[in-house]
Amino acid sequence: MDTEAQPTTERDRSSRPSDPAAASQDEAPRAERPEGRSRFALVARITRWLPGGRISLTLLVCLLFSLVLNAFVVRPFQIPSGSMENGLRIGDRVLVNKLAYRFGAGPRRGDVVVFDGTGYFGNADYVKRVVGAGGDHVVCCDKEGRIRVNGRSVDESAFLYPGDSPSSVDFDVVVPEGTLFVLGDHRGASSDSRDHLGSPGGGMIPVDRVIGRADWIVWPAAHAGWLTRPDAYARVPAAQGVQGDAEGAHG
Repeated sequence: MDTEAQPTTERDRSSRPSDPAAASQDEAPRAERPEGRSRFALVARITRWLPGGRISLTLLVCLLFSLVLNAFVVRPFQIPSGSMENGLRIGDRVLVNKLAYRFGAGPRRGDVVVFDGTGYFGNADYVKRVVGAGGDHVVCCDKEGRIRVNGRSVDESAFLYPGDSPSSVDFDVVVPEGTLFVLGDHRGASSDSRDHLGSPGGGMIPVDRVIGRADWIVWPAAHAGWLTRPDAYARVPAAQGVQGDAEGAHG
């Protein structure tokens, strides 16, 4: 019995540090060591000070994150009318990409954009499709009733509302630099650039009034999906050199 217990006693003694200073340091409470201090000391202080504790802090962080997203990255937008049917329906919730045009790239033909129409269309935000950008010569209509951009006819049948014609209003415009000519996909139910040709700005929307590009339908779930730029405008030539053609057409 004694001989069996002896090795255990020796092991216990040998495991103790011989240096008293080391022993006292080893026995110091772990929490008192700098490396052992909680990384969440600041969070703990805030939660003690904040009514509701961690729940309130979590909600506050989520709110701040949402505000940052809304201000700089994406913004939710509810479709208020049928002017963009069938692609966008009344009540659809879309996310507007606010970074799409922040790094030099401007709106392109075919993009669905949300813009502030104050002073141009009305005191509200609008969603429309870009048909012409700065320098483009946009005409309605050719012999087949299609819109023509920079001399090329555009087949809009992939997104135009079934039964609608490209336009019941004739127009022949050159889009000034820094502005956009926009139309709704449901031409029969859309108040757009065609209806404001005689208004301030000539129906054009300044690019700096664009809030962002509508990229995603997030609600309802059955209609959720990406909004992509259609191929209809892919063969439209660039606007360079079109000014002369436009002047000749009007001259």
